[in-house]
Amino acid sequence: MDDISFTNSMKNQDIAYSILELALVPQSATIKQTLNNSLALAKEAEALNYKRFWFAEHHNAEHIGSSATSILIGYVAENTKTIRVGSGGVMLPNHSPLIVAEQFGTLAHLYPNRIDLGLGRAPGTDQQTAQAIRSDFMQAAHAFLQELDKIQKYFSTENKHSKVRATIAEGTGVPLYILGSSTDSAHLAAKKGLPYAFASHFAATHLFHALKIYHDEFQPSEFLKEPYTLAGINVFVADTDEEAEKLFTTLIKMFFGVLTGEKKPLQPPTEMNQELKEIMNHPSMQPFLKYSFVGSKQTVKKQIMEFVAKTGVNELIAVSTMYALEDRIKSTKLFAEVMMEINEQVRETIR
Repeated sequence: MDDISFTNSMKNQDIAYSILELALVPQSATIKQTLNNSLALAKEAEALNYKRFWFAEHHNAEHIGSSATSILIGYVAENTKTIRVGSGGVMLPNHSPLIVAEQFGTLAHLYPNRIDLGLGRAPGTDQQTAQAIRSDFMQAAHAFLQELDKIQKYFSTENKHSKVRATIAEGTGVPLYILGSSTDSAHLAAKKGLPYAFASHFAATHLFHALKIYHDEFQPSEFLKEPYTLAGINVFVADTDEEAEKLFTTLIKMFFGVLTGEKKPLQPPTEMNQELKEIMNHPSMQPFLKYSFVGSKQTVKKQIMEFVAKTGVNELIAVSTMYALEDRIKSTKLFAEVMMEINEQVRETIR
């Protein structure tokens, strides 16, 4: 792991833990079952004190159910009570800022103080589909800062005097998060004084550089006085290291399919064999798998403590690409126990 460490500017607070959901469709499941499973996972996360449950936006992906992000956010928020629900993220160049503000303003009225709006600039799909979504996609992507300014304007109470308004969004206080998988968005998040979430669960290469940029360039804003960072990680916790490694084979197969262009539903786990180990350790797979925490509670706890110490992140947002819902729920429970133990250790140290 990189020899870079950051001082956590919010070290007196617990390290928050959350979930990023892609609604990946297993081989044996329908989309309906998959979305129902997403809700079941969110309910479990709420009971275990996870801070938030975010949906990622993807398009033209046969085996991914998270296309209509705002609808899924409403589905989960309606059927839970306290957990924050949001987007990780809305890919802003795909959308009109006015419509996004109206959608999330509506959600904020229905579920007060529980809705997050994470924003990214990638299409969440291939270029041909991006053009089908929005013919001026590339222009919108290059104007990401200006599009973000529009979002902020529509949410502000000052916009009530404008000719173009998202009246349902004004003054709702929906927090914005900037998402990134390279260094570009780190500069933007720092300049705007907004929280920054890095997609290290599939784009590990620039994590430390992006965090350094964000911390070095951060400018306090009305929204955030100190830097706040989230890191995406792959989490597979089971009773034993061997069992967790077996569950991890599903993710290895999925990313191998991404690289080879072989699109399949989520595959069931198999025993970890030499072929899968060779695939896992191939250099082309490392950006996808580097920040994967796999093992028993004891093993994962050690890995997480090292990661947090080196990155100084305020929050971990876990992705658990598992075939069976019961395995995801068990891993979610065990990971919550890991985080509670880590936070208790930190509190003891502070005392």
